[in-house]
Amino acid sequence: MEKIVFVDNLKINLKVVGQGEPVLILHGWGSSIKSWLRVQEFLAEKGFKVVVPDLPGFGESSVPEKAWTVLDYKNFIIRFAEKIGLNQFSLLGHSFGGRISIKFAQKHPEKIKSLILCNSSGIKLQLDQKTKIIYSLSRLGNTLFSKRLLSKFRKFVKKIFYFFLRHKDYVKANKIMRKTLKLVINEDLLPALSQIKTRTLIIWGEKDDMVPLKAAYIFKEKIPNSELKVFPNVKHSPHREIPEELSKTIDNFLKAAK
Repeated sequence: MEKIVFVDNLKINLKVVGQGEPVLILHGWGSSIKSWLRVQEFLAEKGFKVVVPDLPGFGESSVPEKAWTVLDYKNFIIRFAEKIGLNQFSLLGHSFGGRISIKFAQKHPEKIKSLILCNSSGIKLQLDQKTKIIYSLSRLGNTLFSKRLLSKFRKFVKKIFYFFLRHKDYVKANKIMRKTLKLVINEDLLPALSQIKTRTLIIWGEKDDMVPLKAAYIFKEKIPNSELKVFPNVKHSPHREIPEELSKTIDNFLKAAK
């Protein structure tokens, strides 16, 4: 069932399917409820109550009045859970949703029964040589385009730069969400990982071209009481690429915790 609730004057669109142990799913940047429908329905059939909201700024939900940090999104999840009556639940975060889930697990372990991080962003990795070159060119470009004659081309070139760095979300976003993206990606959550006390499943696509697999092994090393599942030949979105296999893995993990 899809419905609307209001949290701090923000209209929030959400879909709730099934009955049983509650599972809250937080989608990635630029995504929405729709991308998780197949996983949501599968888990509901296995006896879970699955809640998926459009996070503020995405899907059918309202855009915040100002740019948000990861902490702001974490605080929103607290108020959202209270609004819909979720006291304790399993939390699954994909990509950007994983960032929020890390912060939430760090600050509110009493609220989470199990934690699942799926191709999660949140830690800063050492730049590869290609990305270093692009950043060097961008700094040179900032100098060149500071000249009045060329300044009108600067915004266009900046968009091209973000495109090649795979920050296409930045180009598509409105002003508030662009600022939000900057705030979000500038925070390194590495120190928070060792503070997560909740039983954790880390899920990754072997061929992830957005958050490389080496991040998964860092997550596994730093998070106590965690296990890692890597799906061969899968990229950044296992919920789209292999929804049934992903759902079975989630189901097995959650039921093992009972």
